[in-house]
Amino acid sequence: MRLALLAFRLMCLAWLWPVTQLNSSHHYPNKRRHKEVYVGESKPKHGGRVDLRMKKLDSTKSLLIKSEQLLRIEDHDFAMRPGFGGSAIPVGIDVQVESIDSISEVNMDFTMTLYLRHYWQDDRLAFPSSSNKSRTFDARLVKKIWVPDVFFVHSKRSFIHDTTMENIMLRVFPDGNILYSVRITVTALCSMDFSSFPLDTQNCSLELESYAYNENDLMLYWKNGNDSLRTDEIVLSQFFVEDFQPSFGLAFYSSTGWYNRLYINFILRRHIFFFMLQTYFPTMLMVMLSWVSFWIDRRAVPARVSLGITTVLTMSTIITGVSASMPQVSYVKAVDIYLWASFLFVFLSVIEYAAVNYFTTVEEMKKLKAANIPNSYNPTEAMAFDGCFHDNEIDLTPFSEVSSTPNTERNTQTRNSTVSAPTEGTRLRRKQSLRWNLSFIMSNSYMIDSYSRVLFPLAYLLFNIIYWSLYS
Repeated sequence: MRLALLAFRLMCLAWLWPVTQLNSSHHYPNKRRHKEVYVGESKPKHGGRVDLRMKKLDSTKSLLIKSEQLLRIEDHDFAMRPGFGGSAIPVGIDVQVESIDSISEVNMDFTMTLYLRHYWQDDRLAFPSSSNKSRTFDARLVKKIWVPDVFFVHSKRSFIHDTTMENIMLRVFPDGNILYSVRITVTALCSMDFSSFPLDTQNCSLELESYAYNENDLMLYWKNGNDSLRTDEIVLSQFFVEDFQPSFGLAFYSSTGWYNRLYINFILRRHIFFFMLQTYFPTMLMVMLSWVSFWIDRRAVPARVSLGITTVLTMSTIITGVSASMPQVSYVKAVDIYLWASFLFVFLSVIEYAAVNYFTTVEEMKKLKAANIPNSYNPTEAMAFDGCFHDNEIDLTPFSEVSSTPNTERNTQTRNSTVSAPTEGTRLRRKQSLRWNLSFIMSNSYMIDSYSRVLFPLAYLLFNIIYWSLYS
């Protein structure tokens, strides 16, 4: 009986054994899955053999994990700088300027795109290598290690290019030396002096500095001296880049101390030809156009007045357009001197005709009174009617010759003796000469136009010679 019971138990165990093995495989699936990920295999979904291509992809992921383990990222605290507590860590800087995108006079800033490269050594990232080859990573590993916190002083806006991925490169060498490169576009302040605008030369600079680490913790320096700053061929529309030069210095903050600061200095010289076409040549033409009125008949009132007003309004438009494109500075610019001096010449040409017209009217009134023309006749109305006044329309009888009588001869001698009698004759002769010249000009107003045809061009030519010799 016992033998039969033992045989029955053995049969039951033999029958339940496969079921037990199947249940054990369902109770511990994570262990096998973890093993597959670590080895780099993938379990087929519907059975069958493992795909070798999928196995190769997973092996690559396994190599990435091994690289991070090789650099021992999890074994160190990268929130602290290398050599924390010791001397300052030297960080070399190398810059390649790709382009100067824009320069704004109104905002007093410039926009530059550059490659910023950092060089330092971190022994925590050293790894053994038989071939002594470096390893290159992208932005994903940069977030896990320590990098210098370099920022741009006086920058308004800046960003790292991220198309199609963030333009960041990290290269780690076996001895712990690191190259960290990033492509940045930055808009920074440039304090411009427009005293000689548009014949000016601007000196701008881009300044680099560590934000958190002062000179006791981090020392910034140019990696290769003056050769640390390289530029591509830069072509600007309004400026010519004369020089790119790196320099360095120290900056002091009362709360945190001294910091190393690097400078990227560049000198910009403005192209004058654009402003010659847009400002100077039109201004010169307007001034010369205002001189045309000197050759128009002085009695042609509508022609000369309309020409003078047109040139004055055109000059006002040019001055307004130039002022709108410039910052509102509190000092006088070179272009302002030229525009307002030209405006003065145009304005004086209008005033010149006002004087000519006035003296002409006075002269005509004297002639009318001498000819005994009735008071009801108004020469001003006649001039305004058709734009000109014609002397031949009025019968002006010539003055009758005065006969030479003894009384007149006596009066003439008395007048001559009165003039030559005072001892201080020089002063009286000057007064008489000035008065005589003024009355002569008033009686011959056409001579004002004759003098203006010569004096205005000569004065404007002299002004241009002085202006361009001072500012060019």
